[in-house]
Amino acid sequence: MEFSEPALTDVSGAAVHDLGSSLLSTGTIIAICVFFALLCACIVIGHLLEEHRWANESITALLLGLAAGVVVLLVSKGHSSKILVFSEDLFFLYLLPPIIFNAGFQVKKKQFFKNFTTILLFGVLGTVISFCLISSGAYLLFKRIGVTSLDLQDYLAVGAILSATDSVCTLQVLSQDDTPFLYSLVFGEGVVNDATSIVLFNAVQSLDLSNTDVMTALKLLGTFLYLFFTSTILGIVMGLLSAYIIKTLYFGRHSTDREVALMFIMAYLSYMLAELISLSGILTVFFCGIVMSHYTWHNVTESSRITTKHAFATMSFIAETFIFLYVGMDAFDIDKWRSSKASAGTSIALSSTLLGLLMIGRAAFVFPLANIANCCERNSARITFREQFVVWWAGLMRGAVTIALSYNQFASSSSETANDSLMITSTIIVVLFSTMVFGSITKPLIEAMLLRSSSKSSLSDATDFYPSFEDLRLPFLEQGEEAQEDGQTQPDAKAGGLIFTTRTVHYFWRKFDDRFMRPVFGGRGFVPVVPGTPTGATEPSTSRNL
Repeated sequence: MEFSEPALTDVSGAAVHDLGSSLLSTGTIIAICVFFALLCACIVIGHLLEEHRWANESITALLLGLAAGVVVLLVSKGHSSKILVFSEDLFFLYLLPPIIFNAGFQVKKKQFFKNFTTILLFGVLGTVISFCLISSGAYLLFKRIGVTSLDLQDYLAVGAILSATDSVCTLQVLSQDDTPFLYSLVFGEGVVNDATSIVLFNAVQSLDLSNTDVMTALKLLGTFLYLFFTSTILGIVMGLLSAYIIKTLYFGRHSTDREVALMFIMAYLSYMLAELISLSGILTVFFCGIVMSHYTWHNVTESSRITTKHAFATMSFIAETFIFLYVGMDAFDIDKWRSSKASAGTSIALSSTLLGLLMIGRAAFVFPLANIANCCERNSARITFREQFVVWWAGLMRGAVTIALSYNQFASSSSETANDSLMITSTIIVVLFSTMVFGSITKPLIEAMLLRSSSKSSLSDATDFYPSFEDLRLPFLEQGEEAQEDGQTQPDAKAGGLIFTTRTVHYFWRKFDDRFMRPVFGGRGFVPVVPGTPTGATEPSTSRNL
């Protein structure tokens, strides 16, 4: 993927200081100060609105970004609303990796892998279905609106762009305590969906679509599968490598700083290696986070565990807030709006068409695949119609990934047309509308449809979730509840207090993990007792250390 050059816009037009010691222009310093002030405001306002039904931090950051854009636009007398130019480098290389890594590092692994089949159905097959429907709809409808300069690659790119959900905003309006099953399902689908959308986007960019035939479709499928599986394998390998190095060298005997630094650097290195060899960095860093939490995290000292757990979460939170501020301010890119040369009616018609295709594309896979999952998962919790509706609704939000891919497709060429600018501005409208409207309604919708109804008891799911810090201490598949996960028989199938189990994939994975993986790569219970190492001290306790 080609990235645009990062740039800082000097709103005041001031020149660089004459002082030799100054390396930054006044405009750069102003931009940084404004963004840090806005970040502080988002944190404070988000805290005050924590219990509010209709607001969340994503919407707060968007609104603050929009307000800041208006102020800058007025100060510059309508010439520019930019403090920071939207840069794909900034987004894909610095903001997105910590968010995705933290998602994998702190994922509720038991619940995630318990619903892994359904998550893959929604995140991979569902995204492909949505991609096909949105691309086909764009091809059939855009010319009637007046968008005539797009080619086949652009239509396919539109399908990939609008298939990418905004998992950041979605997770802020769902509660893992109130709706654990939905949280796990939407969370897992969101991460896999983003990765799948970007893989599809890259696959479309890499193909020659001048002559399309059956072989072209097969090449697209082959490219997608290659990127998907190689990216996943790379993430697993990097996670295992970090675990082996830290387990073998025992950094904690001399310096906990070194082991923490190594975890940070190797996590980021996994993402950069994937981008370097044109794979999906999102998939790579996500699975690297999962493997690190299963092996590497148990190989570091007690203090390093506490440090990494909170440091990764803090970096992710700041990056999320920064992204929504970024998107909000970029909505007033006056140059893009002017260069689109479209009337208000055309812009509204195109945005409405994109939004309609987005909703139809998501409905086309959520409801059918949910019913297929209900038929296949005989003993698992069924996805009721109410929950299917919430999953469909919660996945309608679009965010920074959508805007970044849109910029890459329609703003990276030197010969940018009016239709290209129109596509970018329409995408921004869809992102703002979906985040603020759908995002603000999701929390009350869940309360009305699920929490106040008796559609399904969530007691069995709630027991799968532990306090956030304790969850990181659990193995890949929880040892203490092995019988519930390894068998196809659920916990309610008891006789005389004993749970009958059958040998399934989880059972064989646990045996393989205990016998071959943990003795080599570490993990809970297998690291030799050496003074200063994790097993030389007691397990960390939230109440004792925080």
